[in-house]
Amino acid sequence: MWIHEYKNWTTFFWDTEKLTFKLSEIRHRQGLLLGKMKGLGFELKQEANLNTLTNDVIKSSAIEGQNLNLEEVRSSIARRLGIDIADLVPASRDVEGIVEMMLDATQNFNAPLTKKRMFDWHAALFPTRRSGMHKITVAGWRTKEAGAMQVVSGPMGHETVHFEAPDAGRLNKETQDFFKWFNNEDGTDPVLRAGIAHLWFVTLHPFEDGNGRIARAIADMALARADGTSNRFYSMSTQIEKERKDYYNNLEQQQRGTPDITPWLEWFLDCLSHAISNAEDTLSTVLYKQRLWNKVNQEPVNKRQRIIINRMLENDFKGHMNTSKYAKMTKCSSDTALRDIQELKKRSIFIQNPGGGRSTSYRLTEDV
Repeated sequence: MWIHEYKNWTTFFWDTEKLTFKLSEIRHRQGLLLGKMKGLGFELKQEANLNTLTNDVIKSSAIEGQNLNLEEVRSSIARRLGIDIADLVPASRDVEGIVEMMLDATQNFNAPLTKKRMFDWHAALFPTRRSGMHKITVAGWRTKEAGAMQVVSGPMGHETVHFEAPDAGRLNKETQDFFKWFNNEDGTDPVLRAGIAHLWFVTLHPFEDGNGRIARAIADMALARADGTSNRFYSMSTQIEKERKDYYNNLEQQQRGTPDITPWLEWFLDCLSHAISNAEDTLSTVLYKQRLWNKVNQEPVNKRQRIIINRMLENDFKGHMNTSKYAKMTKCSSDTALRDIQELKKRSIFIQNPGGGRSTSYRLTEDV
């Protein structure tokens, strides 16, 4: 028996005693994190927000097996938020669509959630009106003609059905009930509402595809309401992707269970707690960049050096810097690259790694 087969299934309930400590701890740590972030300068706050939103988009898609180009996602978000970053690149329609959805959810978090808004998000996700090679209903709820909406795994003929969504004929009323609940306060803590909203929407599974990504965007929207800010400093989707197996297991167990959603909310709060903990790493990275640039800006550096330092500070930069890599990235000669590197080394911005000859390489100093 699926959870949605219970009468009045969305009258969810939970064991408050089991959640109180987890919830109070999370709310305390949210406050500490947001307080630290508010103390950052405007540019650093933008950088932290950009990194978090980029990770959210990348990881929410990765959960569904879609690998997006990080630079495209970062550039698309930066353009839309008016953030000036180096080396902007054009983004594909797929990237632009999910970025548009995620930013609408988090930047306009206080706006009502409506059917039209959901349909606009869905259209942005599927600009070709196809999911892979299959044509799907876009900007509309799934239809009876599409057949039963099931989540399955395993080889053809030996599939395991993990979940079967409500019949398509129920969707108009069920989604109206969801929007009414989401847009009105009921006294439930906003963090718990984020977990409830995620479970409720993904259980409805109202679209032919894209339900997971939209459910996570709705949860992020609810968390932005809980934080009272459009700036995102922790990424729930990044943590869900790390805990993907547990995520799907807990969803399946709850969707096979009763309207007592205590187990799901316990897992959701634990996952959110881990996401906030990992945000401390983001904060440390941002503060390191601030200290490094304070050191660099004590004396002028040229445009090439600035490009290289910025690139080495990016999350996806792999390995160390060497003369040939420097020359290639800045389109200069090897002699010029070596001269630039030696200047940075003299100023203790670059630290030479052990080894010499052709294997000579450099890393950014940590002594700032």
